[in-house]
Amino acid sequence: MNSFEKITIPSEGEKIIWEDEELKIPNEPIIPQIEGDGTGKDVSPAAKKVLKAAAQKTGHDIHWMSIYAGESANDTYGEYLPQETLDAIEEFRIALKGPLTTPVGGGFRSLNVAIRQKLNLYTCMRPVYYLEGIPSPMKNPENMDMVIFRENTEDVYSGIEWKKGSQKNKNIINYLNDEMGTQIPEDSGIGVKPISEKATKRLVRKAIDYALENRNKYQFVTLVHKGNIMKFTEGAFRDWGYKVAEEEYGDNVITENTLWEEREGKIPKDKIVVNDRLADNMLQQLITRTSKYDILATPNLNGDYISDAAAGQVGGLGIAPGSNIGDGKAVFEPTHGTAPKYAGKDKVNPTGAILSGRIMLQYIGWDKTQKLLKKAIEKTYKDKTVTYDIYRQIDGGKKVKCSEFANLIIENMESFS
Repeated sequence: MNSFEKITIPSEGEKIIWEDEELKIPNEPIIPQIEGDGTGKDVSPAAKKVLKAAAQKTGHDIHWMSIYAGESANDTYGEYLPQETLDAIEEFRIALKGPLTTPVGGGFRSLNVAIRQKLNLYTCMRPVYYLEGIPSPMKNPENMDMVIFRENTEDVYSGIEWKKGSQKNKNIINYLNDEMGTQIPEDSGIGVKPISEKATKRLVRKAIDYALENRNKYQFVTLVHKGNIMKFTEGAFRDWGYKVAEEEYGDNVITENTLWEEREGKIPKDKIVVNDRLADNMLQQLITRTSKYDILATPNLNGDYISDAAAGQVGGLGIAPGSNIGDGKAVFEPTHGTAPKYAGKDKVNPTGAILSGRIMLQYIGWDKTQKLLKKAIEKTYKDKTVTYDIYRQIDGGKKVKCSEFANLIIENMESFS
């Protein structure tokens, strides 16, 4: 193992290795962990404790290695995203991360986006599903069981924009108006929205691969875009997605047109169906035809909107997990923010952080461990021993602290292990 200046490598455990395009997972891996800012100080310790307990109860163990980003990095290194942190994730392959706040003047539009882009974690994968016992605004929240694959490096999140009135802004507007025949007002801010064939195809491959690996559960991969308006970016995303499906997965995939024109709507057991929907339509389809969708593949901005909307149907962002995946490396993180006013009060819900760890367990192939974890979480919610955010939505419950909720999950593992 390499040595680090500020990072202490645990004396026990082994590295996860990326070899021959495959992760080699030891029984007791060393996993880097960024605590995070704000309520990261509460949810990250809770998540680490629960995940380690689940691992130990299923014949494994996890050895956590603290690494730094955000406020903790600035305190330790004098910068918010040190190279040593990125190097540690590159070497140890996966990491668990708490929420981060990007400070004003920090040098990044977003620390979260910077980590994804610098490590080329091009796929944001967000499973959205209902946990029994959690209140929901929907009549049948259990119908929601989707996995959203959101492109992570391009679109408006690439950060290419020019402020109104700046010289570069004026140059761009003058060029577009004079040379390209547009009529952009001079008082406009300008941004560029790149969507490339390469990035689109590698994202869609991830989505189709995931569907094929789980074909006993999922049958559809839906390309979500606004191609009727933005034909050469989002329309191209749709076209490139279909091209991947047809040229690279022809034996395993059929399109929706083929399904109805040649098969009368009957899906063969060994096939995945690839279809597409407009992004605005998809937002209402989430509500009106929830159970008809499995895997969604989207450009960056669409995926942000859609994953948050889907999470709202099953309880909200506080319980929503997330992951950022590249080739042989990944960072797992909750989708919620830092909520600084609750930091250090042992109050907030750690479910989003814990379920992000559940994706990590699935990613490294610990199926028995992730199933035990989900059962224990659901039992805790069904017992109505919940943190304040859920307590205020239910009758007859018991309000517990963040750390107490984590301990109850661990206790409830005994019912299933």
